[in-house]
Amino acid sequence: MRSAIEPLQVEIAAGVDPAQALLALRDDRAPFALAGRWAGGGAIAGSEPLRIVTGADATFETLAQPALDTDRDDLVGGGWFGYLGFALAHAVERLPAAPPAPRPLPAAALAYYDHVLRIDERERCFFEALVTPERREAIEARLAELRERLAAPPAPRPWRLERLAPRAPGYAGHRAAVADCIERIAAGELLQANLCLRFDGVLLGEPIDAFVAGLEALQPAYGAYLDLPGATVLSFSPELFLRRRGRLVETAPIKGTARRPADPAEAEAERRRLAASVKDAAENVMILDLMRNDLGRVCRYGSVRAEPLPRVEAHPGVWHLVSDARGELRDDVDDAELLRATFPPGSVTGAPKVQALKVISALEATAREVYTGAIGYASPAAGLELNVAIRTFEVAGDGRVWLGAGGGIVADSDPDEEVREAWRKAAPLASALGAELEPPGELAPAPRAPRIGGPRPRPEHGVLETLAVDDGEPQALGAHLARLAASARRLYGAEPPAGLAEEIRAAAARAPAGRARLRVRAEPAEGGVDWHVEEPQEHPGGDPAPVWLEPVVLPGGLGEHKWADRRLVDERSGPGRAPLFCDLDGAVLEAGFANVWIAEGERLLTPPADGRLLPGVTRARVLASWPGAGEEPFGLDRLAAADAVVLTSAVALATPAGLGGPPTARALALAAELRTLLATSDRPPTTEDP
Repeated sequence: MRSAIEPLQVEIAAGVDPAQALLALRDDRAPFALAGRWAGGGAIAGSEPLRIVTGADATFETLAQPALDTDRDDLVGGGWFGYLGFALAHAVERLPAAPPAPRPLPAAALAYYDHVLRIDERERCFFEALVTPERREAIEARLAELRERLAAPPAPRPWRLERLAPRAPGYAGHRAAVADCIERIAAGELLQANLCLRFDGVLLGEPIDAFVAGLEALQPAYGAYLDLPGATVLSFSPELFLRRRGRLVETAPIKGTARRPADPAEAEAERRRLAASVKDAAENVMILDLMRNDLGRVCRYGSVRAEPLPRVEAHPGVWHLVSDARGELRDDVDDAELLRATFPPGSVTGAPKVQALKVISALEATAREVYTGAIGYASPAAGLELNVAIRTFEVAGDGRVWLGAGGGIVADSDPDEEVREAWRKAAPLASALGAELEPPGELAPAPRAPRIGGPRPRPEHGVLETLAVDDGEPQALGAHLARLAASARRLYGAEPPAGLAEEIRAAAARAPAGRARLRVRAEPAEGGVDWHVEEPQEHPGGDPAPVWLEPVVLPGGLGEHKWADRRLVDERSGPGRAPLFCDLDGAVLEAGFANVWIAEGERLLTPPADGRLLPGVTRARVLASWPGAGEEPFGLDRLAAADAVVLTSAVALATPAGLGGPPTARALALAAELRTLLATSDRPPTTEDP
C-alpha cells in the first residue's frame, strides 16, 4: 500500500463543519472523525478503509511503517486511524491479569484509509488521498461522490442516553479503592496511582448522532469518533498524548483539575486556586517527570526538554493544569518503538508506572477498554498524533454504553473528595449527551475483609464448564453449553464446533456408575479456539461436607465467566473451607466453587447476577423452582445473621456453609431439601443464562 504513493489534496467545499463531514459518511463502512486541534486544527474524517487490524502484534507491526518522503506540513492524506486500548499495556510490560471486562474489546484496532476529508480552521473542506496506481481510478470516483454528498449532508437522527449510573461496586467501592491505595502509598508501595470509576448506561439510537451532539456541546481539543470492531467510541478528550512530526515528538500531560463555573468571577477564583494548589502542582510535576523519562528512552541524548511550570488551560466546565515536554527521536526509532517506550500515558497510570499498573489491576473492579488508552492516527505523510482517551464513551452493538472517570491518588488524597471528583468529571459529559448523573451522597466506609493478594484469572487460559453426570447422562447439558458458548463468543469471538454435545454425551457414557464430574474447556489458540472434553471423574458419594467460608475482597469479583485459570480459588481452598469473594462495597458475591444463598425466614436469597459473579446453572434452577427464592444484594453482616447459608453448584448441588463457625441446623436441613428438589425435579433446566 505504501509503494509509489502520490499525495493528493483538492478543495471540494466551503463552510463545512466536522459534524457535517462525519454525517456525510454515516452509512459507509467504519466511519471516523477527529475534531479539534488535530493536525494543526480543524477536523479529519473518513470511511471505507482498505484494511483493519486488531490485537497487539498486528498493531505494533503496523506502527513500524516508514514515513513518506514529503516536505508538506498541510497534508494528512490518509493512514492508520483507530485506538490503542489500555490492555495494550500487557504487550509492553509484564503485568498481572486485569479485572473482569464486561464487554471485552480488542487490545487495539487500526484501520487504513487511503483518502480522508480534511477541514481546516476556516471550514474549508479538502479531499486528501495517498494515491497508488492501482487505486487511482477508485479514488477519483470517491472524490466525485464525496463532493456530491457534502453538498447536502444528512441531518442527525433522534437518539437518547438513558440510565447512566455507577457500575457496582459504585461510589462506595471507588471510595474503598482510594482508601486502599492511600494505604499502599503510605507503605511505600508507590507514589501515585490513577484510579477510575465506571458508569454504565444504554444508548437508544445511533452513536454517530450522539457524538455530533456532544461535539457541539463540549468542543473538545482532541475529540474522536470511531466505528471499529467490538464497539463504537465517542471521545471528547482534552489531552494530547503524543505528537510526532518528522523526528520531533511532544507530549502535553494533564494532571490537576478544578471547576470552571459559568460565572466569570467564580471561574477566575477557581483558576487561581488551581494555579496555587501545591497538591495539584506536585502531581503534575510527578507525571511530567515520568513522561519526560519515557521520552528519554527513545530520544537523542540531551534533546528532551520540559517547560518548568504548568499552565492553566480552559476546557468545557473545567480548568486543567497542563505541562509540555518534547524531544528528538533517535534515527532507529519508529512509531512502534515510541509507543513501547511511552504507553500507556503516564497521566492515567501513575508513578512508578509499572507498579501503578499493578495497583490499578488489583483495585479497579472492571477492566479498562479504550478508556485511558489512546486514539488518533499514524500517517506516512503527517506523522503520529494521539490523544489520551479520557472523557470517552464506548458503545457496544446492543446499545450498552460505558464511561470511565477518575483521578490521581496521592498520599494526602481524601477518599470522599476523589469520589466527588470522578462524578464532577463525568457529570458534564452525561449532561452534554442529555443525561443526568446522580451525585454521590454520604458514603460510609465499606466493611473491610482481608485484602486479596493472589493472581486474577487470565482469560488466555480459557473457560470451562463442569457438568454433573448421573449414571452416564450429562445433567443440564443445554444450559452448560449455552453458557460456555456465550463466554467463548464474547471473549474469543468463537462458536462451539458442531457435534460438541454428542462428544460430551459420548464421554459421559464412559463415566462410572452413580454420580461423576465432567469438564469441557475452550482455550484460545492460534487461529481460533481449541475445545476439550475431559474424561469424567468419579464423584464421592454421600452428602457434601459442610464448608467454612473465609471472606476475601476481590474488586469486581471473578466476573460472569467460569475461568479455566483456577489459581486464585485453589490457593484459598482446602478440605472444609472455601473463599467467599466480596466486593469493595462490602457486597457478597460468590464462593470459590459455588453460588451463595442465605435463608431469612421463608425467603431464600442470592446476590444478583450483575456481571460480578458466575450465573450458575444450578442457581438458575433454584430461582425457577424454589418458592420464595430471589435475587437481592447483601453483605457479610446479613450473611452472618442469616438463618442458613447454603452453596449451590452443578455437581454437589447444595452444600451447607458457615461464616465464622459451623453451619446452622437450618443450613443442614435446607441443603438436604435443595438436593432432593434438584435431584428429583422433572422441571427441565433453563437454557437461558445471563
